[in-house]
Amino acid sequence: MKLDNFIMKLNNKYYIMRHGQAMSNVKDIVSCMPEKFENLLTDVGKEAIRASAGKLINKKINLIIASPLLRTKQTSEIVGELLGVTPEFDERLREIGFGIYNSEPAKEFDKYFQNREQRVKMGAPEGGESYTDVFERVISLFEETNKKYKNKNILIISHQAPLFLLEGHLKGFSILKTVQEFPRERMLRVAEMRELN
Repeated sequence: MKLDNFIMKLNNKYYIMRHGQAMSNVKDIVSCMPEKFENLLTDVGKEAIRASAGKLINKKINLIIASPLLRTKQTSEIVGELLGVTPEFDERLREIGFGIYNSEPAKEFDKYFQNREQRVKMGAPEGGESYTDVFERVISLFEETNKKYKNKNILIISHQAPLFLLEGHLKGFSILKTVQEFPRERMLRVAEMRELN
């Protein structure tokens, strides 16, 4: 899929949100599909999501599409209840596959790569995904959604990696340029929401 350096015409207004604080964030472990433990939102995470969702009340959200992982599912259900929209779920929005590091400490996964650029250039850990893998599935969903709907206000609820890759693509960046332009401090924090266009 050759999508780098291409700016598509957006037929809808898009918003993105990262899930609220979950137990994996508190324990600093990575968690992807298949989920190996009940990775629930914390009470702090739930409150932060309600606060973020409050900023969307006047945006007239028509559609919520979310990752089916438990923490994003809970997040989307809280947001959906506040906005009166029933969320839809799509596995293409799932967290990056951590492979053999799933449910391990984040620092162990981080040791696999010497730097973030390597997540684009080198292969994924055994059973896992590279940024390129995540990019291709997220952009596939986004293009499909953009073609299917017109003049809608759409909220996408997902995880840090899928969302920053999507945001970079919509700015016309290559995957590598996106990684360079989005250091960790520019990525979405838990429960943070942004307008994309």
